[in-house]
Amino acid sequence: MQSQEMTTKIANGQGFIAALDQSGGSTPKALRGYGVEDSAWAGDDEMFAKIHEMRCRVVTSPSFTGEKVLGAILFEKTMDGCVDDGTSVPEKLKSRGIVPFLKVDKGLEDEADGVQLMKPNPTLDALLEKGKAAGVYGTKMRSVVQSANPAGIAAIVEQQFEVGRQILSHGLMPIIEPEVNIEAADRAGSETILLAEILKALDAQPDGGQVMLKLSLPVEANLYKPLVDHPKVLRVVALSGGFTRPDACAHLAKNTGMIASFSRALLQELRATMDDAEFDLALATAIDEIQAASAAG
Repeated sequence: MQSQEMTTKIANGQGFIAALDQSGGSTPKALRGYGVEDSAWAGDDEMFAKIHEMRCRVVTSPSFTGEKVLGAILFEKTMDGCVDDGTSVPEKLKSRGIVPFLKVDKGLEDEADGVQLMKPNPTLDALLEKGKAAGVYGTKMRSVVQSANPAGIAAIVEQQFEVGRQILSHGLMPIIEPEVNIEAADRAGSETILLAEILKALDAQPDGGQVMLKLSLPVEANLYKPLVDHPKVLRVVALSGGFTRPDACAHLAKNTGMIASFSRALLQELRATMDDAEFDLALATAIDEIQAASAAG
C-alpha cells in the first residue's frame, strides 16, 4: 500500500485499529493474560520472544485482514521482527491490507499536576527514520490524565502536539493519545477540559496538516464529536482503557464517528494453549464485535 492509499483507508475505512504495542512494562501482564506465566521465560530477550510469537500468531491468523482491521500499532521490537516466512511484520500487515503504526513514546513520568507526561525521548528522530524505512505509516504516543487539573491537562496537550509536529516533519502520521483514566473520580471534568485544550491546539496547527487522536471513551456520548468533525483530524479512535470488550463496544457504539483502537479488549480471550482453529475463532469473534461497534457510531 502506498501512503495515499493508507491515508484513505484510515480516513474512510469501516473497521478499527488493533493495538499490539505492549512495551516492556506491560508485557508480563499481557503474557499472563495469554496464559504464559512468568516462569516460562527468563530475562527480557525470552519475554519479548514470547510476546512476539503471540503477536505474529495474531497477525498471520486468517481473520486478521484489512477487511475489518484498518491498522495495527506495533511495539518497536515487533516492527523489527519477522513472521515465520521471513517477511517483516509491517510488510506482512500491508500485504493483508492493514496499515502499520509504531509506538514511539518511552513511557510515563511520575504524576504531577494531576497528569503523567511522556518521558524525554532524545532518540525519537532516529526511531522515526527507522520506522519510515520499515514502512510504517504513522506513530502512537501515550500520556495519562489522572485528575481534572487544568494546568496539567494543558501541559499534556502541549507536549503531545509538540512531539506530533516533530513526527509530521518526518512525513509520518501521529496518533496523539492523552488518555483519561476511566477510574478517575472527576473523569467527566477532565474530558471537558481536554476537549477544549485539544481544540485550541488544533486551531494552532498549520493548515493542510492532519493528526489522529486516540482518546478514552467519554462519560458523555459524542463529547468528542467536534474533534471527529475537525478538518485537521484524520480520525478519532478510542482506547478500551480497562473496560471489558462488551462494555467498551457498548460505549463506543454511542459515539458517532469514533472507531476502536483496542488492545486488551481485542486479545483478552486468546490463549497460548489454543489450537489454530480455536485461536482464529476467538480472534474472529473479537474482531467482528469490535468492528460492529466501530461501524455503529
